[in-house]
Amino acid sequence: MKFDKQQTFLLIKPDGVQRSLVGDMVKRIERTGLKIVAMKMVLPTREQLIAHYNKSDEWFLQKGTKIVQGRKDNGQSVDKEPIEYGRDIIEQLVTFMSSGPCVAIVIQGNQAVNVIKKIVGGTEPSTSDVGTIRGDFTIDSYEHAGVQERAVRNLAHCSDVPEEAMREIKVWFKPDEIINYRLVQEQILYDVNLDGILE
Repeated sequence: MKFDKQQTFLLIKPDGVQRSLVGDMVKRIERTGLKIVAMKMVLPTREQLIAHYNKSDEWFLQKGTKIVQGRKDNGQSVDKEPIEYGRDIIEQLVTFMSSGPCVAIVIQGNQAVNVIKKIVGGTEPSTSDVGTIRGDFTIDSYEHAGVQERAVRNLAHCSDVPEEAMREIKVWFKPDEIINYRLVQEQILYDVNLDGILE
């Protein structure tokens, strides 16, 4: 794959849509020089969300074990097996993500996956860096979400690695919904000799 053709996936969650932050997020993406090649508003289904998160029993057990330990450390009761607490994470995400419209976006360009991860910021808003979408636009935390037994509201999901991006894109988009086109700005970003800039 050519460097300038790497694709990644971004899903603006219901809290991002409801807080009218779609334009701010798109602006940050476009200002980097990355190119949006597909974008649509969607109301996610349970099936899409389960396919999107794609977690294994091993993942559920690992996360659930941490939750159980946290509950014990905080003097809270533990009334189910660790794997069930892990499964609750996905159930909370499904409830949250299907509560309202989301905006699904495919973004293309050099190091698209890493650049979008940098723009979006760490998954916990309260500890995400200033200058990132999550750090600048929301203040939720794992602790607050945990006490309320809900998904953390962190505005957007982005792919962690290129392989994950390719899998996630297929969950949300058909191949013919992704448009192959050229932006004039790509010449200044990728053309080796900058041929054709001067008349």
